Amino acid sequence: MRLREVAAELHGLDADAEGLARLSARGFPHLHQGDLEALDALALDADFDVIVAGEIIEHLSNPGRFLTGVQHLMRPGTTLIVTTVNAYCGFRGALYALRGRGGRQEPVHPDHVAYYSYATLTHLVRRAGLVVGGVAFYDLGREHRPYTRRAVRWLNDAVVALAPQLADGIIVLCRLPTETSSA
Repeated sequence: MRLREVAAELHGLDADAEGLARLSARGFPHLHQGDLEALDALALDADFDVIVAGEIIEHLSNPGRFLTGVQHLMRPGTTLIVTTVNAYCGFRGALYALRGRGGRQEPVHPDHVAYYSYATLTHLVRRAGLVVGGVAFYDLGREHRPYTRRAVRWLNDAVVALAPQLADGIIVLCRLPTETSSA
């Protein structure tokens, strides 16, 4: 489901002015230019019900600064949704095993500087002072399936059905701590 269809109001943040201009031209009015690792410098006096940090944390040099800085945009009751590529993705692991050329050829996006697992991502979230409200895994998106061979999709689907922790990505729901929460 598209966010625009379910959200009363959307805000977007990116460092790329050109990308923000393209979104603005498509009718997105609440766009902000800024650095995700320096959110304290962002002149945005607002808090949100839901903040989606989709597929960004693996691009950040200092993800702890992001997770600490995003808290000034949160209030009690805000849900921060962090999604990222799963370090233990079975599909990517199989590709690496079969075509890795002794470790020299990893199936890694050129902009990624880190991969996270269930443990490493939840540790990072907790170190930033947030509470983990839930963790889930998601699998190959529609954008990947057309480019994946049928036999590989079948194998991936079978493995993920048996072991969901080998799916393509991880979703972590985060919130601010309260006096009654136990992290």
